[in-house]
Amino acid sequence: MARFSRILLEGSVTTVTPDGDDLVAADGRRIAEADAIYLPPSEPSKILCVHLNHVSRVQEFQIQLTKTPTYFQKPTSALNGHRGHVVRPERCKWLNYEGEVVIVIGRPCRNVSQAEAGDYIAGYTIGNDYGLHDFRDTDAGSMLRVKGSDTLCPVGPTLVTDWDFHHKRIRTIVNGEVRQDGNTDEMTWDMHYLVADLARTITLLPGDMIFSGTPAYSRPVQPGDVVTVEVEGLGELTNTIVSGPTPIRDDVGHQPTESEEVLSTALGGDWEFRGIRPPRR
Repeated sequence: MARFSRILLEGSVTTVTPDGDDLVAADGRRIAEADAIYLPPSEPSKILCVHLNHVSRVQEFQIQLTKTPTYFQKPTSALNGHRGHVVRPERCKWLNYEGEVVIVIGRPCRNVSQAEAGDYIAGYTIGNDYGLHDFRDTDAGSMLRVKGSDTLCPVGPTLVTDWDFHHKRIRTIVNGEVRQDGNTDEMTWDMHYLVADLARTITLLPGDMIFSGTPAYSRPVQPGDVVTVEVEGLGELTNTIVSGPTPIRDDVGHQPTESEEVLSTALGGDWEFRGIRPPRR
């Protein structure tokens, strides 16, 4: 098992490996881990995400899972790194975390079986699939603005090779409080299935990322909140929520809303049935 990170080192994008409290480049340069400016651990041509996969998440929404996975994309411009700031734009209220395991492709992959899929995976890392649910009423199922707005795709800090994805705990922690607590064993479709399924018609290229789904209890966070996703064997990905400096323009496009669709998704799908009123912001 090997671990690699990409950081900015003296102005250059550099691949480093951990050594105690330091990160070390191939040429021997060292930097304290605490001082590192992390970048996403790969440069994907595309970021593919499964809609629902964890059984706890399906049960939370009280829905019937589809027989096969459905997917959406996050644009590469949404990428963010470990310790980066996640921006909640002004006039928006419903920004939710979703802690996930991310598959990173290692070589061109097309038309492979589940048994072969592992040979095309470079390794695994951590992602937080943030959703800006104020735009849930637009873009139909693509969720382009919900999931694709700038900074809403933090990934990292480390790519881990030869990681066994079975029986691994996933937790999301907000300001020191555990909010999500799941396990890869509750995934309906495992990592190899997702790769093989997507590669039937889409060529996966080195660096491409596949978000594998989140456990139950994705909830809104506020500017100032510190969100950490922990995955057993992969480490921790931490980000801070900040308020955007300018409001969403109101002279073009769909505007942020607080419809039943927005609130029920942001608050877990069952608030109205339990008599829970949405919090006022």
